[in-house]
Amino acid sequence: MKLLVADHMVSRLKDWGVSRIFGYSGDGINTFLAAVRRSDIPFIQARHEEAAGFMAVAHSKFAAGQFGLNDPEPKVDFGVVVSTQGPGAVHLLNALYDAKLDSVPVLAIVGQQSRPSLGSDYQQEIDLEALFAEVACYREEVATPVQVRPVMDRAIRSALAKSGPAVVIVPHDVQQMSLDEPDGVHAQIPTAALWQPPRTTAPDAQIKEAAALLDASRRIAFLVGQGARHAQEEVGRLARHLDAAIVTSLLGKPYVDESSSMAAGVMGHLGTTASAAVLSECDALLIIGSNDPWTEFYPAPDQARAVQIDMSAARLGNRYPIEVGLAGEAAATLRELRANLAGEPGHRRDWRNRVQHHVANWHQLRRQRATIPMNGVNPEALVAELSSQLPERAQIAMDVGSCVYWYARQLSLPPKASAHLCSTLASMGAGVSYGLAAKLLHLDRPTIVLAGDGGMQMSGLAELITVADRWRQWEDPRFVVCVLANKDLAEVSWEQRETEGEPRFEQSQRLPRFSYSQYAKMLGLVGVEVQPGEDLKDMWALILAEHRPVVLEVHTDPNTPLLPPHASDKQLELMMSGLRAENNLEGLDLLRQYVELERSIAGS
Repeated sequence: MKLLVADHMVSRLKDWGVSRIFGYSGDGINTFLAAVRRSDIPFIQARHEEAAGFMAVAHSKFAAGQFGLNDPEPKVDFGVVVSTQGPGAVHLLNALYDAKLDSVPVLAIVGQQSRPSLGSDYQQEIDLEALFAEVACYREEVATPVQVRPVMDRAIRSALAKSGPAVVIVPHDVQQMSLDEPDGVHAQIPTAALWQPPRTTAPDAQIKEAAALLDASRRIAFLVGQGARHAQEEVGRLARHLDAAIVTSLLGKPYVDESSSMAAGVMGHLGTTASAAVLSECDALLIIGSNDPWTEFYPAPDQARAVQIDMSAARLGNRYPIEVGLAGEAAATLRELRANLAGEPGHRRDWRNRVQHHVANWHQLRRQRATIPMNGVNPEALVAELSSQLPERAQIAMDVGSCVYWYARQLSLPPKASAHLCSTLASMGAGVSYGLAAKLLHLDRPTIVLAGDGGMQMSGLAELITVADRWRQWEDPRFVVCVLANKDLAEVSWEQRETEGEPRFEQSQRLPRFSYSQYAKMLGLVGVEVQPGEDLKDMWALILAEHRPVVLEVHTDPNTPLLPPHASDKQLELMMSGLRAENNLEGLDLLRQYVELERSIAGS
């Protein structure tokens, strides 16, 4: 059998080391899928193209932490998703924007109607190059067979080099053509399936300038993002040398040692009081691989002198008025920076004590908040107890919503654990897809998904069907979907109160009651319903010992306040105004308890 363009596409994916392909079938991509069938690359069918896209993004995120830039042979592992034209392509957009905004390499292969029909308003015909123009770091439609290898290579290299989604569009008739070897005529361009990550550091003069700035500072804070994923040791060493507080972005949380007395936690609205305190008091800020958008939680622009390290020179100074920008890989740059410090290590004792005081206060606050009685399970207690029993090599996937607050504030990750979510785009409905991608990447590791009932009803329930279909193939079948079921779009309800001063809008915020645990049982999974008053310690011990996937339906309280750290009087008055208009006496009482507890501990 003569090999077709589709066969050469699959072969090129193998050359690049692709381990699986996520997607959903359709007539525009059938020839490609037949080539996948003839290969040994597994195809992972999701219930929807958007879910397949999220799986591909999550694959890239969970794989990224496996390999370091200092490995003798740095490996490449990235997510690949395939869809048909028309609606299939449109469904991919949300996940591709997740990849774009969180700077993650992904390859999307999208079918198209055959070339003779294009421009005729044919069924499912969409201008795919226009559709993907804004989201893709590279996009190209393959018009002739000889193009396919160079287009595939350029797409993958672009995705890896630019940390974003690349899109290859292949009309159906092109997939079916045979491919002869290039004959060397004009404009036939041979390429290689090869990419290496750059190893760069900033010029010596800038390193020295940054070191001098830090040497001259007395109260230093680090803001650590996902760009530090291969620099955890270097971050820790430099922080100890400078007595620096360590604050993380949401994406940076998995890449620091949260047990350190100088680890102030996540910044932002969902962050910790310790992070807010040290960022409001520091006189120097070192931003390491972070582009966090919560700029109102950064130091005031005239408060702190700042240095930023980032692989992308385009991001230097993007969120804060820095004095020195260091374009380079985080680990190598931090080593150079430490080598150029003139000051002795550990001489900022007053600041170290101040930071440790803020961190100790925060841990006291989060522990006490987890003990507050509620008309439902306290979600902070639920996640805090999980934190105490989290398996050492657990993989954590979050959906988007109030559950992310409790992840940021109550879940401490063991050094070998990993955790990811759709962060900057903040799309609901990705949690179970993320968990599936993590599990398929590491079949021997327990996986836990934290989700709200909003995300589950949006698309998580459908992907539980995928879990039920696949779990018997897993070496370690532990896959826990913990649904914080409060029958409310709680994060948006609190936003309506805080930012608008409006009462919760019942028609837009109330979610239909649904029995997630019974649905799980119908699928052949374990379903457990948790009501207020149950022993959370025993419950987690039993759940984490199960030998098949579990859906944990926990009835939490929607009135649990989503209170930012050090909320202003104006923010509090707006929230109380909304709660009063609802005649929500429990919500008012819980809000007062949260505020009084924070203020009493801060004043201690």
